Amino acid sequence: MDSRIEVYNEKMQKAYDYLLADYQTIRAGRANPHVLDKIKVNYYGTPTPIQQVGNISVPEARMIQIAPWEKSLIKEIEKAILASDVGITPSNDGAVIRLVFPELTEDRRKELAKEIRKKGEDAKVAVRNIRRDGNEAFKKLAKEDVSEDEIKDLEEQLQKMTDKFIKDIDTAVDDKSKEIMKV
Repeated sequence: MDSRIEVYNEKMQKAYDYLLADYQTIRAGRANPHVLDKIKVNYYGTPTPIQQVGNISVPEARMIQIAPWEKSLIKEIEKAILASDVGITPSNDGAVIRLVFPELTEDRRKELAKEIRKKGEDAKVAVRNIRRDGNEAFKKLAKEDVSEDEIKDLEEQLQKMTDKFIKDIDTAVDDKSKEIMKV
């Protein structure tokens, strides 16, 4: 692949990867430890990812269990979870923290599906903006003695790449929507 095109491929790939990572944090009625990925705990004055202060497990389909390595962290972990957008109140028995995920209602499923489509649209906009930036950069190449045919070829390659990523994003949106709507 042409190095002038490779830059835009990497940027589009990053936009797609970001979307997939974002989708992992959306829960579908089952306990998914990735919902905790963005939560940071105050660990001796330092915001630390929750995965680095305890052991996270999924003992049942709708429960996440967090066993902190230090008992003194239980209150801090609870505080961080309550302050986050997970939407679940943690409970603890003095040794471990449990998050019990309720069954999703039909309305909540539809709301999540709408959110999934919006995130997909945002990713498509990002990919199209990258394409626009690429096309503008290619037009500037004309001033550097690059032939019109070569510029046209670069633009066509960029369009094919854009189409591929848009299709991948649509597939990811459909897959995640089906997962959410499945009871």
